[in-house]
Amino acid sequence: MAEETLFIIKPDAVSRGLAGDIISRFERKGFAVINLKMFTFSKEQAEKFYNVHKDRPFFGELVSFITSGPVVAAIISGNNAIATTRIMIGATKSYEAVPGSIRGDYGLGFSENVIHASDSQSSFEHESRVAFDLS
Repeated sequence: MAEETLFIIKPDAVSRGLAGDIISRFERKGFAVINLKMFTFSKEQAEKFYNVHKDRPFFGELVSFITSGPVVAAIISGNNAIATTRIMIGATKSYEAVPGSIRGDYGLGFSENVIHASDSQSSFEHESRVAFDLS
C-alpha cells in the first residue's frame, strides 16, 4: 500500500555531509521524494514538533539538539513507507542499531542519531505540517 512519511536528517548528519547518502538510500529502496527542504528549526517550531515528548525528561535535550544547526526534511512516498522507513533508520539509540541501518552506520549516540522518522500516520501528519509550515 502506497503511503507517505517524513524523515528529518538531523544537524549532526547535515554537518557531517551525510544528507545526500541518506536520501539516496531511500531512493535506491524505491521511494519517491515528494518534498525536500533544508532549514533550521526555531525553538518554538522544535517544541511544537516534539510536543508529544513535552513531559519527558529529555524534551529539553531534543529541542536543543534539533535547533543546533540546519536539518533536511523529506516527505517520501512508496509502499509501506512508514514501517519500512522505521526499519531502515534502526533503533533510536544508535549504539543499539544494527549495522546496515542508517543509525547503525552513522549514529553516535542517543540524540546524535542522525535521523528522525514519523512513527505513524498521525505523527506524519503533525510533523510534516510543522516541518513544512503547513497549517
